[in-house]
Amino acid sequence: MGKIQHWLTRWLMSKRSDKGLLLCDFERIRYELKPCDVILVEGRSRIAEVIRRITQSPWSHAAMYIGRLHDIEDACVREQVALSCNCTPDTQLIIESELGLGTVIRPITAYEDDHLRVCRPRGLKYKDAQQVIAYAVNKLGHHYDVRQIVDLARFFLPWGIIPRRWRSSLFAKAPGPTTKTVCSTMIAEAFGRVQFPILPLVKANDDSGRVRLFMRNPKLCTPSDFDYSPYFKILKYPFLDYSYHASYRLLPWHGEVLLDDEEADQYLQEQTVVAQATDSAQNDTSQPASPKSSDKLVSSPPKTPNNRASTSILHKPPGTSYKTSTSSTSQSRVAPSSEAQAKVEASSSDEPPPQKLTRHPGDIYRDE
Repeated sequence: MGKIQHWLTRWLMSKRSDKGLLLCDFERIRYELKPCDVILVEGRSRIAEVIRRITQSPWSHAAMYIGRLHDIEDACVREQVALSCNCTPDTQLIIESELGLGTVIRPITAYEDDHLRVCRPRGLKYKDAQQVIAYAVNKLGHHYDVRQIVDLARFFLPWGIIPRRWRSSLFAKAPGPTTKTVCSTMIAEAFGRVQFPILPLVKANDDSGRVRLFMRNPKLCTPSDFDYSPYFKILKYPFLDYSYHASYRLLPWHGEVLLDDEEADQYLQEQTVVAQATDSAQNDTSQPASPKSSDKLVSSPPKTPNNRASTSILHKPPGTSYKTSTSSTSQSRVAPSSEAQAKVEASSSDEPPPQKLTRHPGDIYRDE
């Protein structure tokens, strides 16, 4: 039985090739990390693919950064960390719970080739951060709870033969401390130690209107919860960050690197993008433009007998008000009478001709 379990664990944890996909700047992440930062990992193993399908998220694993040895204030905790991993004092360390290993401390360089995202707890106090690290370190040696992953799949799937809560380890109330855990549960319990929220339930009192927060069950926590939480600041450091270039247009979209058959189903070559844009532009220019309905005028009805005023209607777009004017009134406003026109011509003939202006060198305009 032990050999079968060992073989199954190795098969689930085997990683696929990364195919040179560099999605984050690992060196920049190492420089920006602070203790208690949660690091989300887009795993490349078979168990990671299962977790992604269950949680409907690209993040399959979570680890917590605990800093270097000198970042740990408590001497007992610092000694326990030093004994659990053979590392130098300046090694950047993370704590995690992984299938086949349990809860362990490893250098952050173990995820140098993976896609990472940093989730930083907002406003976490220094003393509380030390308590979070101490709680996580006390979980060293705990085994990975495979049963919890199975029950989590039953809980998240919208269908199932067996009821979700029946004999589920997610809702069992163990009398003593548990000896098994998973990555996100261990981190959620550590933050719950200092009552730092992740995705709490907020309820309001109907009478007083006061609100109260309820901590979520840590066994229901998934790596994506830290990404969704409004209490964590999301830090992204892409491998090619155009904020350090002159423009995003200078990013290397051209080159000799080609896509394989599997990648071609999800990504486009630069030539394909240009061809599609050109074809769409040609299709737009080949189709004649149809006249807009707003440019059409509705002819006015004929005049009614007995000199009754008739209205002319101008078709306008929806939302504009229509103005009506009588034909006799509009004619009296537009066409002036002959007497008024004669007065205007007489007044214009009496005006003196405009004076000519001359310009002297080095001076401004003045009258002659």
